[in-house]
Amino acid sequence: MNPKSGPGQNLPRYDIVARAFEEMVEAGFTPTFEQAVQEQIAQLDQVKVSSPKDLRNYLWSSIDNKESRDLDQIEYAEQLPDGTIRLTIGIADVATFVPKASAIDVHAGNNSTSVYTGVATFPMLPEALSYHLTSLLPGQDRLAMCIELTVDNEGQVIGSKAYQALVRNHAKLDYRSVGKWLDAGVEPPEKIAAVKDLTAQILLQDQARQRIQALREKMGSLSLHTQEATTVAKNGEVLDLELVETNPARDLIENCMIAANIATSKFLQSKGVPSLRRMVKTPERWSKIVDVAATYGYSLPVEPDAPALSKFLIQQRASDATNFAELSLTVVKLLGRGQYAVKIPGVVESGHFALAINDYTHSTAPNRRYPDLVTQRLLQAVLNGAPAPYTVEELNAIAEKCNRIESQAKKVERKMRKIAAAVLMANRLGDIFNGIVTGVKAGSVYVRTFRPPVEGRVVAGHNLKDLDVGDKIKVRLQSTDPESAHIDFILAN
Repeated sequence: MNPKSGPGQNLPRYDIVARAFEEMVEAGFTPTFEQAVQEQIAQLDQVKVSSPKDLRNYLWSSIDNKESRDLDQIEYAEQLPDGTIRLTIGIADVATFVPKASAIDVHAGNNSTSVYTGVATFPMLPEALSYHLTSLLPGQDRLAMCIELTVDNEGQVIGSKAYQALVRNHAKLDYRSVGKWLDAGVEPPEKIAAVKDLTAQILLQDQARQRIQALREKMGSLSLHTQEATTVAKNGEVLDLELVETNPARDLIENCMIAANIATSKFLQSKGVPSLRRMVKTPERWSKIVDVAATYGYSLPVEPDAPALSKFLIQQRASDATNFAELSLTVVKLLGRGQYAVKIPGVVESGHFALAINDYTHSTAPNRRYPDLVTQRLLQAVLNGAPAPYTVEELNAIAEKCNRIESQAKKVERKMRKIAAAVLMANRLGDIFNGIVTGVKAGSVYVRTFRPPVEGRVVAGHNLKDLDVGDKIKVRLQSTDPESAHIDFILAN
């Protein structure tokens, strides 16, 4: 492995893909599939695919990252005579191909999530499934679990259904090109223009998104537009770190998924079925959020109040869109992580603070997240009139494991971003960068620079102890070390 970098060094090539594999193993993941899984994969073609409902004539499309192959969702919208919009979200039917307690299911349950390191992807399910048989690829007949929502002019979901159907994706679209089109009003992307009526279809989906989003904001759902850094790599070589920013296309999919997840949670609760829910607790660092708002001249209540915070964020997004991502990052850090817990029908518990709702689950990414596969099994059992496939005790164990492993996955992804950044920044020692404080822990201060989006530790500087999350600072790059995943800065002033 490489030594620490110095000015002007021509460092040997760092095997970052091998390092990603090492980090997966060290974090407790199984990055390769066992022999029993391989044997089950060989039998997958024998799984009979049939559905009483054929919706292949719907003008389905998907919007995802350009390079994504594990496509979990497709969408279709229809304008109804009374002005409502029927919005249908098709979700990859994974449960049909992965029976509970099968070899593939055991592997998926142990890993619990796909891990995206930027230089290598470690899928939760074998590629034969997540990239092929269950992926909602364009031009392929696929089984899907469909959540059908009727959205009125105010954004209320006034009716919903769940059913299995045979579907066909007519266009694989990407966030960047669709977002640019919806945001700037330019000509629609070539993939949209090439399919008859797809332009009008996407615009109708976006109309449904605007209705749902307006209601969410009215009810106090937080409008957070963070900038996520991803590694751009080719053949194991780090080329760049790229910011993935929120745009109308991402908002469209986010609102579709949130609406589908809420409907699924309410459906299972109405049937008296215990299920997994996704929650964000009331933030413990609310007082710091109040302080942050005060620096913008805004007064928040002393006690945690999601609608009040939502109004503040909406105001800031409108008045200073350029710097809103920085504010969003600060609030996200102070809110804390989401967690899985068991929802027992009839028992009132805290919900999802950031979404301002009590009924929320994860159901829309069964190729990538194990809780979504569990939820899909629960949903299918209800639709088929079968007993619930999980006891409350089993669900509690799954929630506990997924919380623990999700944290490990985030650590691996974060560490690999740091390693990639250390490799990328090896020859920029002494350069000065603008950044924002993202963490203060045990006397250490952590910063994320804006361009490029690099995370590191501030190891020296005047009045370090006075810094807190959200503070904007200038830092000078002091050293990088891919081996230890360290990037050290000093305060530039």
